Amino acid sequence: MPPVVSFVGKSNSGKTTVIEKILPLLKKRGLRISVIKHALHGFDIDRKGKDSFRHKAAGADAVVVASPSCVAVVRDDSNAALDELLQYVSDMDLVFTEGFKRERHPKIEVLRAARGGPLLCADDPTLAAVVTDLEISLKVPVFGLEQIEDLAGFIVGRFLKGA
Repeated sequence: MPPVVSFVGKSNSGKTTVIEKILPLLKKRGLRISVIKHALHGFDIDRKGKDSFRHKAAGADAVVVASPSCVAVVRDDSNAALDELLQYVSDMDLVFTEGFKRERHPKIEVLRAARGGPLLCADDPTLAAVVTDLEISLKVPVFGLEQIEDLAGFIVGRFLKGA
């Protein structure tokens, strides 16, 4: 299985933005990267009237839609643990997750002053780094919101052995 790094933080703290900024830097290194998003409030990628929606509505437990450019899997498995989801991305070099703060994988917490409050994972031994706009001192590396190249270097050095 590829290394997994979870980006965690409060809602609207900037997790998606950090991932968005770091992906192109890591892709330039030739890495294959997957992102698994934890959607606590559910989501729907299928639309009423489409064949795949109709298959699901008729009782299929899983529907796979494949085109020449992508594959999508829709399954009835709302309580799947992260380790179960990793089977779908086992051929990647690196997996980022957004959320999954209770999992045992290394975490990079995004903390913005505008969202306030303490770190969610301050006492979590899997906390690997923090990305923030605050001046804080921690036992893990701290990166500014714009220090994305430094963060990319940290991730490669720590989780990919300098790939």
